[in-house]
Amino acid sequence: MTIRTFGHATITLPDLDELGLYLSTVDSLDSSRSTVQDFAYGDADLRSLDLAETQLVTGRIAGIRAKRAELEQVNFHGVEIGDSELGSARWTGSKLTRVHVRDCKLMGAALDGLVLDDVLFEGCKLDFATFEKVRATGPVAFIGCVLTEATFTDCDLSGAVFTDCTLRLTEFGTGRYRNIDLRENDLSAIRGVANLAKVRIAPGQQSDLAEALVHELDIIIGDD
Repeated sequence: MTIRTFGHATITLPDLDELGLYLSTVDSLDSSRSTVQDFAYGDADLRSLDLAETQLVTGRIAGIRAKRAELEQVNFHGVEIGDSELGSARWTGSKLTRVHVRDCKLMGAALDGLVLDDVLFEGCKLDFATFEKVRATGPVAFIGCVLTEATFTDCDLSGAVFTDCTLRLTEFGTGRYRNIDLRENDLSAIRGVANLAKVRIAPGQQSDLAEALVHELDIIIGDD
């Protein structure tokens, strides 16, 4: 296993190159046994990627380009997803454990009812994505991600870390965000400031939050 630390979050990720581990190349993630294990899947252009009620255990997904993706009750454990583009993705009712999502495009994705435990999103484009009822039960980090106009609604992301992310018009709706680490981000253009009680910021970011609140409330500043 690989251990990485971001702020106060220590995330355990799979080491798929460890000695003695062999990943078999597969042509599909479908399985009659509903479980795909010790696998490598990638370098494919797909019209659609549709998976339901499947367990993906210890594997690497890389170089996937799908025009649409529908993942329902697809649980990931010890999986890397890298250099992939999942267009019009809808990902629902799934659990991710020890998962590394790297350099992926999930623009406009709908992530609903996901449970995250030891999950790292790194260098991903998540513009216009909607996170609804997403729950962090273990360490979660977004590192170097673009979340322009993304929306979080009814989520519990307590303890998650956001570092070096683009949070332009990112909206934090109702939910639980206690102890989220928002240091090392520009917060001046976020939305939902009033919902961010008990988050962690760095000295000097108070002005960012004040600017965001002024814009959100459409406050006019002037002498006349």
